[in-house]
Amino acid sequence: MMANTVTASMSVSREDATEKTLLQRCLEGERLAQKQLYQNYSQAMYTLAYRITNDADLAHDALQEAFIDVFQSLKSFKGSGTIGSWIKTIVIRKATKTVKFEKRFETLSDKHELSVDYQKFTSTALEREIFALPEGYRTVFTLCEIEGYKHTEIAKMLNISESTSRTQLHHAKKRLKTKLKNER
Repeated sequence: MMANTVTASMSVSREDATEKTLLQRCLEGERLAQKQLYQNYSQAMYTLAYRITNDADLAHDALQEAFIDVFQSLKSFKGSGTIGSWIKTIVIRKATKTVKFEKRFETLSDKHELSVDYQKFTSTALEREIFALPEGYRTVFTLCEIEGYKHTEIAKMLNISESTSRTQLHHAKKRLKTKLKNER
């Protein structure tokens, strides 16, 4: 058991060292290192951008703009979190900016929180219905329910009020619950 703990901590240390080396090489302007960083994160970040934009072209545009920002501001990465979470924040900002969703949000006076047990549904049906949500609903739903952001964080990212964020999530859950009730 002790050997597994030591091996696990050694592999984490190697991964951390490899990542730090990769970041240093990127900071030095090494193109192959930049390509490797992009390859390490592009698929997951594209998926996130697509979930927000619901459009392949917009997701590609957001991803490209995000990585331009990543490489231009890499020197500002402090290392307090993971590079992946830092890149994720940039991708979210770019994707939300790309779809210009500020005008697509509604305010709801009803403050009821809807609870949906997503485990009951097939992943295909759930994914299909999430992508069918209006942009504002889908964006807040993705950030809150899938990515785990709090309404205060979402409000800052999207330049909306916390109550608007809650409203959009409420509408998204309500619509998903209605659409998926026959999918079990």
